[in-house]
Amino acid sequence: MSAIRRSAAADSEALTDIWRAAVKATHDFISESDFREIETLVAEHYIPNASLWVAVDAAGRPLGFMGMTGSHVDSLFIAPERRGTGLGTALMDHARKTAGLPLTVDVNEQNPQAVGFYERLGFKQFERSPLDDAGRPYPILHMRKTAG
Repeated sequence: MSAIRRSAAADSEALTDIWRAAVKATHDFISESDFREIETLVAEHYIPNASLWVAVDAAGRPLGFMGMTGSHVDSLFIAPERRGTGLGTALMDHARKTAGLPLTVDVNEQNPQAVGFYERLGFKQFERSPLDDAGRPYPILHMRKTAG
């Protein structure tokens, strides 16, 4: 990775591809119909309209992205072939430097890799919702990092 930069309109397709591949690799609990519904929302509404931070390689190609609202991390997705290379940690370090602490994040309880990632970074669960924000049966863990 060479940099973290703001997203541009030209990134939409690449970021949608990263989202799609990352979700397919880590969210095997999501039904196909829910996946298609969420994919439409992400591709047509979220990615084109959100101000995202993008981790890019030396050639400027997106490798992962993060969305934030204030000190809340709304999204963090890394291309599957780049998972475990420090990109997620670099983006979360950027979040801490940008927004300060505490930071919060919501993570699918059924995605143990993501839960473990955030726990390794010092996040602790402070609440649990039995349904996601659209009322689907995907429990959400609300996590917060308050120190270092």
